[in-house]
Amino acid sequence: MTQSSPEALLEPHISIQHGPAGPYPIDEGVSETGMRVAGLSRGRRILVVDSEPDGAQSLVCRLRRHGHEAIGVERGSAALQAYEDVDLVLLDLELPDLDGLEVCRAIRSVSCVPVIVVTARRSELDCVLGLQVGADDYVVKPYGFRELMARIEAVMRRAQWQPPTAKEILHGRLRIDVRSREVSLDGRQVALTRKEFDLLSLLATHPDTVIPRKRLLQQVWGDSWSRRTVDTHVSSLRSKLGDSGWIVTVRGVGFKIGNG
Repeated sequence: MTQSSPEALLEPHISIQHGPAGPYPIDEGVSETGMRVAGLSRGRRILVVDSEPDGAQSLVCRLRRHGHEAIGVERGSAALQAYEDVDLVLLDLELPDLDGLEVCRAIRSVSCVPVIVVTARRSELDCVLGLQVGADDYVVKPYGFRELMARIEAVMRRAQWQPPTAKEILHGRLRIDVRSREVSLDGRQVALTRKEFDLLSLLATHPDTVIPRKRLLQQVWGDSWSRRTVDTHVSSLRSKLGDSGWIVTVRGVGFKIGNG
């Protein structure tokens, strides 16, 4: 972000003050136009965790221009102090004090706040690890800001998605408690991320039915995801359930629940 773009010149001026959890932008007013551009009825409080001050400040400014209340910190320890009061966390993995994966794991162990990893780490392994420790999405730098906005909206829609009205889903040795969002296999609890739980619940609600990939994307991921997204989460579910037979692939169509 060394070269100013025409769009960047339109960013509103936002002062930065430093506090215990890092630099926080001071709101000097967000126009109604900015909120209409994003299609929002209200802004969301977003925590940007990034060790690069220039990049973090630029992202914070652009988020605020689009109607969000964004704050920025540069260290993982600061993120662990600030996440409780936000609606969404944008988390870099390259932090000076803690590994971003550990920060994500720590947040997910005690909170359901949505987390989107935004990082330069682009390998498939890094992506899988990020999703397995609880990230709701994984965005690789450099990225398009419009894409990031779309992913933020998709993640927030999914966070509000409610699984089927049944209190409990029983499928062979698998028990899914919808109210507590807990899954157990042979009486042993299986820790799942929000998206993994929603995916498994959707499949288990329609036993012996092949659910098309497109429907999975629409109901669990909100349309803005790729084919690889479903495959990655199916792979993670199979690993956590200990048997690939729990999720059956029907080539060219989609997936259905199996019997392990």
